[in-house]
Amino acid sequence: MRVGDHKTPEGIYVLDHKNPKSGFHLAMHISYPNSLDRERAAKEGVPPGGDIMVHGVKHGFGWVGRLHRLVDWTDGCIAVTNAEMDQFWELVPEGTPIEIRP
Repeated sequence: MRVGDHKTPEGIYVLDHKNPKSGFHLAMHISYPNSLDRERAAKEGVPPGGDIMVHGVKHGFGWVGRLHRLVDWTDGCIAVTNAEMDQFWELVPEGTPIEIRP
């Protein structure tokens, strides 16, 4: 909800850009903050943050696989295994709507 809270934003967004050169095993950008997020943050007097992604595991750590889920390390992003990200990358085109729920 604001810069530095380390939380994944909730709401309706768009997967708006694929990044094949990410520091993680592929990444797809989520269109956070949207206008509602910016409005809420302005009312609270805080910056909304941004650069939220769905991504694989950091380069060189793919061997961790599903164990990455045991630690909250994503700073608000959504992390999946590299194999899951490969499937996601192939199946989900840019412009796909996404709803993030608690």
